[in-house]
Amino acid sequence: MDDQPEEVRRVREAIAAVAVDVAPAERARRLDMAMEAARLEWRRRRREALQEMKDGGMTLRAIAKELDISFGRVRQILAEDPDAQPLQE
Repeated sequence: MDDQPEEVRRVREAIAAVAVDVAPAERARRLDMAMEAARLEWRRRRREALQEMKDGGMTLRAIAKELDISFGRVRQILAEDPDAQPLQE
């Protein structure tokens, strides 16, 4: 894991620090809250990065090739509403 980018190391440390001094049930709830917040921010920032690539002149196919994902996945990510809330079960 020493070859991971600094950002990855910091995220792992932040996760490890969540609610270490609380009861297991409360820790689980706080970890779920942190994971959901991180997921939403990750999706928003990923979409922004792809939009920057597109605005910079890259085609969707070129973006897909650069990121080693499918063309359809690029279209899907760019079509996502970054402010949409997930469906509740």
